[in-house]
Amino acid sequence: GAQSRLSPSGSFMEGAVAHNPMKRVGSHEELANLATYLVSDYSGYINGEVVVIDGGEWLSGAGEFSGLAKMTDEDWEKFAAQARGQK
Repeated sequence: GAQSRLSPSGSFMEGAVAHNPMKRVGSHEELANLATYLVSDYSGYINGEVVVIDGGEWLSGAGEFSGLAKMTDEDWEKFAAQARGQK
């Protein structure tokens, strides 16, 4: 539900896909595959590491919330109105 609250108009998700080098969001299976590897015996030598699973977005200099800077006044107004209605 966070996605619809962050961007009622959908522009946040469109922006997230647009600046991702793979031009898509990750799937649940991709995250599950990483989690499976990390809890398996094959990852025994990994420790204290941050594993970024974002389709190359971090390497390309994009941040997950960088799209917020591109939101229009109308987007922010919808966001604020929805936030007020959620109380």
